[in-house]
Amino acid sequence: MTNNCYKEDLVSSDNSFGKLPDHLLIEIFIRVPISEWAQISCVKKHWASLFRCECLWQAALAKIYPLAEQVKRWPGPIPRGLSRRRFMALCISKHILALDGEIDEIVGHTYLFLKEQLELLSMPPHSGILHGTIIDQFIACGKSKDIAHELASRIWLAVLDNLEENEQTFCLLKRLAQEGDVFLPYPYTLSVKVQWRVFEKLFTDFRDCFAHVDYYDILACAKSRFQPMPSAWLGVAKGGGFEHFNVGRISEHYETDFRVLISANAAPEVLI
Repeated sequence: MTNNCYKEDLVSSDNSFGKLPDHLLIEIFIRVPISEWAQISCVKKHWASLFRCECLWQAALAKIYPLAEQVKRWPGPIPRGLSRRRFMALCISKHILALDGEIDEIVGHTYLFLKEQLELLSMPPHSGILHGTIIDQFIACGKSKDIAHELASRIWLAVLDNLEENEQTFCLLKRLAQEGDVFLPYPYTLSVKVQWRVFEKLFTDFRDCFAHVDYYDILACAKSRFQPMPSAWLGVAKGGGFEHFNVGRISEHYETDFRVLISANAAPEVLI
């Protein structure tokens, strides 16, 4: 069904829908596949306003994640937020960071926290501060140091894989690669997997965007951390631009019907 046909079908029954009270509209909307919510919100201004309403997200939580109401507020630096953000966090926990089928809401909130911090237009905090905040959050929730470190690493990898391929991300990855080594006790050090992924993305996804000087600076940083290095990382950068990027691309590995909720910016306004 095309978007036009979809909208025509909805508009053709506008007389019927127009007579329904908001609570019934909400009950209908939350039973529609989530991948179609963005289209529904574009049909009428009133329907778009319902997707900004806390009532719809409370109903969606109760319908799709009924156990969410039993979750108590947790201690730590990362807040839970309102129903809309909780719904996004649960979707992310289930479809991006599923842990043997277990849905852990705090994992989704931590993903949102890290992604939003890394995508700040101003200078993002040092990776050690962000990683330490995540570790403290998991430990405050009763996780062991080993589990906290493993969860933090998985979240870092997922966020790095779902950043937009644009100039801002290129500058962010360069800064992460060039951050000086700071001795921190376990589990407050970034895992080798995360550090490797930063360089891997720079030398693959962003390879043609390097100026020659920047390329050799980053290569020197990589050599100081990893031996041997993949041959794919070596060679002369072409010094291209960003016009070849598919902005907003989400890694195929993480692509789900919930893309409308976990956009590149993970912004709640994505539905309106």
